[in-house]
Amino acid sequence: MKRKILIEPDPILRKKCEPIEKVNDDIRNLMKDMLQTMYDAPGIGLAAVQIGVLKRLVVIDISKEEKKRDPLFLINPEILSKSENTSVYEEGCLSLPGQFAEIERPAKCLLKYVDLNGKEKKLKADGLLSTCIQHEVDHLNGILFIDYLSKLKKDMIIKKLVKHKKEIERVVV
Repeated sequence: MKRKILIEPDPILRKKCEPIEKVNDDIRNLMKDMLQTMYDAPGIGLAAVQIGVLKRLVVIDISKEEKKRDPLFLINPEILSKSENTSVYEEGCLSLPGQFAEIERPAKCLLKYVDLNGKEKKLKADGLLSTCIQHEVDHLNGILFIDYLSKLKKDMIIKKLVKHKKEIERVVV
């Protein structure tokens, strides 16, 4: 089931998410909804907070082609370490439609998470996957990519989003 994605400046996006105690069918179904929502948007990552669920859940799929989908389901993801060297990617976000900025982040990270079967796993990531993981884990802590920008740039983006949101919410009969 496709879910509604919250748009900044929604206060829920700034809340810290709670860990998952037990992986069950409710969690698996929620993550399938998240994946469908992300694909429909379209995006390459989605945190549960972006659909208003304050749980430490993330779905990611950086594969470009529909036929070669390779989704990652991350439950309680925790970044254990980040590299000293950095890389810059132009980031966007489903909660900040149409807004993009170059963000510098550590080039590599080591991630610990629980999979859909409740098994603890570790993942070494670099390149786009590393950036995407860091972006989504930030969401779980109430941080958006625009928080890495200057106050002026951040304020300009939020102003545009508020205007965009009002236009979307306007009902035409």
